[in-house]
Amino acid sequence: MEEPQAKRARLNSPTKNVKKDKETTDLYLDTIDRHMLDFDFEKVCSVSLSHLNVYACLTCGKYYQGRGKSSHAYFHSIDKDHHVFINLSTLKVYVLPDGYEVDDPSLNDIKYVLNPILTKKQVEELDKTLKTSYDLNNKKYFPGFVGLNNIKANDYVNVIIQALAHIPPIRDYFILQDFEAKGSSQLVCRFSALVRKIWNPRAFKGQVSPHELVQEISNASRKRFKLTEQSNAIDFLSWFLNTLHKDLGGTKKKNSSIIYQYFQGEVKVESQEPGLPTEKDALAKFNPNRAITTTTSPFLFLALDLPPVPLYQDERERDIVPQVPLTTILSKFDGKRVQEVSNQLKRYSITRLPQFLILHIKRFTKNSWTNEKNPTIVNFPIKNIDMSNFSSDPETDTLGAHYDLLANISHEGESGPGKGAYKVHVRHRGTEQWYQIQDLIVEEIMPQMIFMSESYIQIWERKLK
Repeated sequence: MEEPQAKRARLNSPTKNVKKDKETTDLYLDTIDRHMLDFDFEKVCSVSLSHLNVYACLTCGKYYQGRGKSSHAYFHSIDKDHHVFINLSTLKVYVLPDGYEVDDPSLNDIKYVLNPILTKKQVEELDKTLKTSYDLNNKKYFPGFVGLNNIKANDYVNVIIQALAHIPPIRDYFILQDFEAKGSSQLVCRFSALVRKIWNPRAFKGQVSPHELVQEISNASRKRFKLTEQSNAIDFLSWFLNTLHKDLGGTKKKNSSIIYQYFQGEVKVESQEPGLPTEKDALAKFNPNRAITTTTSPFLFLALDLPPVPLYQDERERDIVPQVPLTTILSKFDGKRVQEVSNQLKRYSITRLPQFLILHIKRFTKNSWTNEKNPTIVNFPIKNIDMSNFSSDPETDTLGAHYDLLANISHEGESGPGKGAYKVHVRHRGTEQWYQIQDLIVEEIMPQMIFMSESYIQIWERKLK
């Protein structure tokens, strides 16, 4: 088939037709519709479902494989008269069906949204001032405090990602490292990309979809965690931190990854076989004449038990939600309180406090018939909680043992699969303003309102002396 005359002239006499090419290219660039572009979804061809050599059409936003004459992108350019495509890996832009590359400064904003890069200086400024940005519709948003799409039932993932994206050394590490160049796992690369998009100051829209990361979470966990089925946030957090640690080359050694460096602590566990109970021994206690086994175990989070809800309540008492101070449930780790666990007497004390202390408030219990949720409200200060009463860590003298709340994840509503909803409270360190984020809804919240929620996971930051 004979080539069109205009194309033949362009190929045979490039110098003569530079101006015409520029005019033609400008016409093509005018067809780009930024409102149609969404680079948060998995980079898969919409026709072949292939992950290889995928391009986005900059007119309609759809993904297609390849740009050769037999490719889906090529056919789309002819069929729909859409001509400008960007390679989702290389960020190179091409005009199809002609097949030539376009390098135009007007495309830089699109490339930045696809792969936002923050400089070290920009990262250093994130916690100092709350930057105001504007999306394509001139709607205001705050980088770092943007909603995440709940695609179907992935709110349990969203709150964990939001919390981790607000821990400064974790956030900075995943923003500044080039994990693709290092050949890191897809889980690490996609988490890094999502953190960068959350903190993107030049986004086209003031929200982000975690679709790419959630798809990889499903793959890496062998479908244990899915976007179509709600899971327990603490189960996901435990799996995610351990998998990131392993994928970053971590071992069992202390500080062998950034995960262990900032989250890992140690707890001393003393165990004893229980003796025969006596009427005097209403409370479990150790027998000084029997052997005590002592072990030290690393932890990434501490599990705290809530007092049981009273079984028999009159109508008036049913309307009163029980409350307990955080320090009361932390007393499990004071090295004095004895508990009976799996037919063993145990007592616990923290021997090494991490810089970021994760607390899991155990609200859910399973029995033979149903899932039950303990609605007890936990009272806590937002700042300056003293952990020295629960720790024998020798470093507390030099590092201190006081912590400030950094993130609070709550579960509202009933327990059970698909019931209830997660939300997260995060703080901007520079302004001390707290935000409540539930999927796409982001709103300011007064600090004193945070403990009114049914806290489930908390992240506390050590105040270094």
